[in-house]
Amino acid sequence: MPISRAPAIAETPASDAPSALSVAGRRGDVPASGEPAYTPVAERAFARATGAEPISGNAVRLLLDAQQNYPAWLTAIRAARHSILFESYIFDNDDVGREFADALAAKAREGLAVRVTCDWLGTRRLGWLRKWLTDAGAEVRVFNPPRLDSPLGWLARDHRKTIAIDGHVGFVSGLCVSSKWEGDAARGMEAWRDTGIELRGPAVAELTHAFADVWRACGGPALALDRPDAEAGVPAEGDVRVRVIAGTPSGTGTYRLDLVIASLARRQLWLTDAYFVGTAAYVQALAAAARDGVDVRLLVPGASDIPALSPLSRVSYRALLAAGVRVFEWNGTMLHAKTAVADGLWSRVGSTNLNIASWMGNYELDVAIEDQRFGAAMAEQYEIDLAHATEIVLTSHHRVRLAQDRTRPVARRARSGSAGRVAAGAVSVGSALGAALTNRRALDATESGLLTKVSLVALGLSVIAALWPQAIAWPLAVVGAWVGIAWAIKAIAVRHRARDREGSASSSAVEPDRSGGEGA
Repeated sequence: MPISRAPAIAETPASDAPSALSVAGRRGDVPASGEPAYTPVAERAFARATGAEPISGNAVRLLLDAQQNYPAWLTAIRAARHSILFESYIFDNDDVGREFADALAAKAREGLAVRVTCDWLGTRRLGWLRKWLTDAGAEVRVFNPPRLDSPLGWLARDHRKTIAIDGHVGFVSGLCVSSKWEGDAARGMEAWRDTGIELRGPAVAELTHAFADVWRACGGPALALDRPDAEAGVPAEGDVRVRVIAGTPSGTGTYRLDLVIASLARRQLWLTDAYFVGTAAYVQALAAAARDGVDVRLLVPGASDIPALSPLSRVSYRALLAAGVRVFEWNGTMLHAKTAVADGLWSRVGSTNLNIASWMGNYELDVAIEDQRFGAAMAEQYEIDLAHATEIVLTSHHRVRLAQDRTRPVARRARSGSAGRVAAGAVSVGSALGAALTNRRALDATESGLLTKVSLVALGLSVIAALWPQAIAWPLAVVGAWVGIAWAIKAIAVRHRARDREGSASSSAVEPDRSGGEGA
């Protein structure tokens, strides 16, 4: 069944606008577009949490699903005049992928600087794309392919989905380049539900700098930001304030931002997430907001493409539902959006999922938008999405279940496993196992199944180790040798870099000039 969609941006009269988050002045005052929406203390909290200062003078357009995002991307690419920076976790060799490859190659043949990055794990077959684009004159780099000196390097991924064109128009979303997002009616696969934005104005320069960081992390020469419109001086395109939050491995900017927003929300906090495995701190923050009277809602997919994670999500549901948070599961093929809207004023759109892999393990990129018109459009679309979802409740026996039987058939589920999601699940499994061993917290009834499975695996490995020790010893020896070689390679590389720096320093030291004096 087609899903009805809200207008891209709803025009909201100022008198009808929702109350702001910690607004300067009396409660209920709403700042004009482009003005600070928060008290000075809250403003500094945002800046310190994310490392991102607000940027005014932008225009932001809400784009829904592949139906709106893909045509907007292609139109902007075909209108490019100087440069295209294209970053996608997945770039599939299908009808959608080939259409984008054609568009990018055409601009490269026109002489534009076209640079594309893809993640090695997300885009497993890259040969076709690299040849297609490099033959046309574009540059392609692959993020984090397997390396002998990084046994666990696969845990860090470039999960961003961004485009920056000519330094003044950009796109940020949860969509990758794949026919999956368009669906397949013949197979009963609905189009994936996802959200993106078009961004115009000074904030696009931050997308350019974020792309340059990943470009450098892929190896090779750094990206020269030599066009004036990619650096500064981009004229205002609108009156919207935004913050561009560029998440990096081991960085926690978006995580801290999400905790701050959970603390500042006064009336509503509506979240959509594709792979929710909340940390204890984040679940507690949402629960505290709900107990304080905030309307907290969480919309997630109806079924996990990694079944082992379903019990972990249900554990989080119990604590949230008990505190008054409303949880909904999407009935369609796949809900892939990563968005938030608070009090109808503050919104976040991007690539970061609410799990530890996205918050702390990947390169991610999100845009926080402080605008009442955009916030109203986000809230309107959220309510439309809930009509395509089923609510989850607690029974009288404190068990999690659907509020009612689904009133229409659920669309065929997507299968699209994510390494980041596996990593997030592993962290949650570790939390449950640690709690079982240390008694640092009470275990939930829904964790009993997980503990049973893990205990059987542990007992099975113990029996194998006792009866066939070589079956355990040889794999451990291989892993140990791999780790030892990796450390040795790293040590040699670090030593060589140190010698190179010392050599550079000595070559720039003061030396006698040809006249016998001292040259500076």
